[in-house]
Amino acid sequence: QVTLFMVLQSALAYCIFGWLAPILRERGFDAAAAGALVSVSVMAQVITCLAVPSFAMRLKDQRGINVALVATAVIALLGILFAPTSTVLFWAILQGIGQGGLIAAAMSLIVLRSPDSHVAAHLSGMAQGVGYVLAAFGPLLVGLIRDWTGSFSGTAFLFVALGLGVAIMGLGAGRALHVGARTVREGEQ
Repeated sequence: QVTLFMVLQSALAYCIFGWLAPILRERGFDAAAAGALVSVSVMAQVITCLAVPSFAMRLKDQRGINVALVATAVIALLGILFAPTSTVLFWAILQGIGQGGLIAAAMSLIVLRSPDSHVAAHLSGMAQGVGYVLAAFGPLLVGLIRDWTGSFSGTAFLFVALGLGVAIMGLGAGRALHVGARTVREGEQ
């Protein structure tokens, strides 16, 4: 569940990194305004990326924060896609808050679900290795949907599906449990 949480939240992040500016251009913003909105969103990501780990570690479990962050990110993304353009700055900031928090939550879960540093290293390798490779298909799907439908509006279904997946995996990965990994340490065999 930690790995799938990483896969799905990373896919959502890659979609934002790769396609937010073109989405904004399609909504009618010029290149400079679209770039500025992306920059503001990324700055908001930095804030929650720094704040979430400290907050998440103080919680009994991380299910609530995982779901709240993905709901924030996806609802804001839908706002960017469909809300009046006069409100896009608000939605871009909110999307950055959710997305930055998700990245930090995914990284924090690797440590919080591991009973020791040895397991954390193995879980980190699996979650990030598998996560980033599979997540790379997210932006490809956005491009394909855009080509098939002629608009970014159709990508809303992909973003909602990714969000639901992140929420479901976030509920599982956020439980106050350690992963049941069996690892062989040096000298054991």
